[in-house]
Amino acid sequence: MQKLLIEAEHIVKRYGERTVLDIEALRVYDGERVGLIGENGAGKSTLLAILAGELTPDKGTLRRYGDATVIHQSGETRLKASAQMASEFRAPQAREGLSGGEQTRRRIAGALSGDAPLLLADEPTTDLDAAGVARLRQRLADHAGALILVSHDRALLGALCTRIWYLEDGRLSDFPGGYADFQTELQRRRDRRQFEYDQYRSEQSRIRAAMQQKAEWAASVKKAPKRMGNSEARLHTREYTNAVLRQSHAKHTLQRRLERLEKVDRPRDLPDIRMALGASNPIAAKVALSAQGRALRAGGRALISDFSLALPTGSRTALVGKNGCGKTTLLRALRGEPSPGTQLEGRLRLNPGAKLGWFDQDHAKALDFEATALDNAMADSSLDASTARTVLARLNLRGDDVFKPVRVLSGGERAKIALAKLLLSDANVLLLDEPTNHLDVFTMEALEKLLAGYGGTLMLVSHDRTFVQAVATRVLTVQGGALTAFEGTLEQLEAEKSRDREAEKRQLEITALEMRLAALAGRMAAPRKGDRPEQLSAEYDAMAQRLREMKKT
Repeated sequence: MQKLLIEAEHIVKRYGERTVLDIEALRVYDGERVGLIGENGAGKSTLLAILAGELTPDKGTLRRYGDATVIHQSGETRLKASAQMASEFRAPQAREGLSGGEQTRRRIAGALSGDAPLLLADEPTTDLDAAGVARLRQRLADHAGALILVSHDRALLGALCTRIWYLEDGRLSDFPGGYADFQTELQRRRDRRQFEYDQYRSEQSRIRAAMQQKAEWAASVKKAPKRMGNSEARLHTREYTNAVLRQSHAKHTLQRRLERLEKVDRPRDLPDIRMALGASNPIAAKVALSAQGRALRAGGRALISDFSLALPTGSRTALVGKNGCGKTTLLRALRGEPSPGTQLEGRLRLNPGAKLGWFDQDHAKALDFEATALDNAMADSSLDASTARTVLARLNLRGDDVFKPVRVLSGGERAKIALAKLLLSDANVLLLDEPTNHLDVFTMEALEKLLAGYGGTLMLVSHDRTFVQAVATRVLTVQGGALTAFEGTLEQLEAEKSRDREAEKRQLEITALEMRLAALAGRMAAPRKGDRPEQLSAEYDAMAQRLREMKKT
């Protein structure tokens, strides 16, 4: 029987008048891998903090049967990393000026150095490169106890999780199975809600039409004509009165049925955007931005040397590479505002019709914290408020939230506003540095669709493979100080690399076979003591046949 590690009942947490969590019960057993899903601001980090004992709920009971360790989303870690973990995750010593990726690696190495049976991970892939994510994925898979994972990395959720918690409106829904199973079940429930809503509206319309028909029938019953005799008039009046009463009774019956009809709320859906964002100021030229560089330097060190870069108009380009290879530095140089201590030696050309828009990892500095979300989104836009609200809704910021000042919103919600502000601006060339950081999985999927339909030119940096594959139509790779362009998707690039590796492996085997055949031919021509000519001849024939087969493929 699995060991129970943590259980909670009737957990309630409020911030002011807002109830963030209202959870009936939850349990986690040893060996479970739980993915915690929810929109930004749903309370995921709050729930993790309560489960870790870092935050006290307003109501409810929590029992933990063993220690818990947390990989926090941000901040400096207090956990000391072992030499092995520090080396494996390239976690530097604490110092001023650490990058986001270096801070993440320190938090991971510290948390994984302990032996607590319950591991809570809050967005642990933030600012990690692909190699770092792969190492983390393996370590989390090897964790001996239980794992509760909050992540926007859908590939990581799909690889690790065997159970999904969905946090919505403070309530926790438990979905058995992995992330793909959760998506399928969630879509099934949404389809069911849509069906029930359609049935509700259909019945509502049918009853109202019947009520209207009864009212029209009652109005059509004629009163007695003035010239009708008294006895006939009395008879007609009784018939008239009875008919009106019958229709009135039928109408009231229908009214009661309408009032008793169980209300079904309309499912929340994504509104359509009836225009291509970024297409209002098209660039006539084939290339929106280009650069020729002898070197891109940081602190005197060449990050990229002898490179040529071009962004074709209308293209969506992903810039990929390991942490520290110079991706953000290159984006800033292309923007014309290089980072302090960096220098682009070469020539940068921006098409006269191009207007640059920039999404920084520190996106909050582009926002006015005292203004509302809607006012911020429209600050640089010539579009109307309806379009702005539609874009915000597509990024899962809806209703009265758009009228709240930015200062009261979460970090993920601020990221949505910064992205909406950029998409609604007059910019037609966007440079996006890690736009998926701090976004929930639902917003990431919505952002994918917005960017995949963007009418301008995009260049983005993201370590989320699923996101890059969905958005980018070409790839720029920074590796070993070189910049290489590939005209195709990330999946196509990886397939080509795989073919190249196979071809290289086959060529090495062909070379080895040819060398072996040459050696055998020499021994057959001048046998050594103990050699058996027939055995050498058979081995030669077998290798010659293998070589012919290898050269055919």
